[in-house]
Amino acid sequence: MSHSSMLKARRKHQKTRKVLEVAAKQAKRLAKQALAGPKKEKVKKERVKKEKVETEKVVKKVKPTKEELGRQEAKKSTVGAGGKSAS
Repeated sequence: MSHSSMLKARRKHQKTRKVLEVAAKQAKRLAKQALAGPKKEKVKKERVKKEKVETEKVVKKVKPTKEELGRQEAKKSTVGAGGKSAS
């Protein structure tokens, strides 16, 4: 027997063995299903969608302190002065 024919026979043997194993597994699975009886149908619960309720956001205006007002004024005056000298 030549090497190529030996490999060919080996491949054929592997294929037939695989087919037999698959058939045996399938038969076993079918027998198990038949033994278990009819399947119970699962009842799906309907999902309830939650509605988004828009809430009004209340924004409280906080009056800045004298210190913060002083800082803002200082910024404005420096920006204004810087802008005039640059142009």
